[in-house]
Amino acid sequence: MRRRNQKGLTLVELIVAFTIMLILTTMAVPLARSKVRAQRERDLRRALDEIRHAIDKYKDYADAGQLGPQKQGTNGYPESLDQLVEGVKLAGPKDQKIRFLRRVPTDPFTGNKDWGLRSDQDDPDSTSWGGQDVFDVYSKTYEKAADGTSYSQW
Repeated sequence: MRRRNQKGLTLVELIVAFTIMLILTTMAVPLARSKVRAQRERDLRRALDEIRHAIDKYKDYADAGQLGPQKQGTNGYPESLDQLVEGVKLAGPKDQKIRFLRRVPTDPFTGNKDWGLRSDQDDPDSTSWGGQDVFDVYSKTYEKAADGTSYSQW
């Protein structure tokens, strides 16, 4: 029996409270993991779109003849991602440069800025870069999305 002045919980009450907390925690952890994965997927799509848009814009400028002399074999695509960040001299007498990216985005799955590159002369599913130009980028992670597709195929 409890005394009237005694405060606190009994051992049974502690075990019940702990069990309830454990059940709630086991339900919350998978939900938190799925939210983190969904955020990473959104960040990956955004980064890929940003880089691909910059490559397309570079190609448009090159095809229009607005960029300075192009290296042979690049077919109007940038030689590297760094070239998009550093900028390219515009054609004409003025010393103007145009930059297509402020910075190379970080891959949210690998945590670095080392993207897989594909040339326009490489196979569409190639994981090795020919080195001629940068036609496309992909993530170097081996993880797969919920639908079973590899993030490197996005």
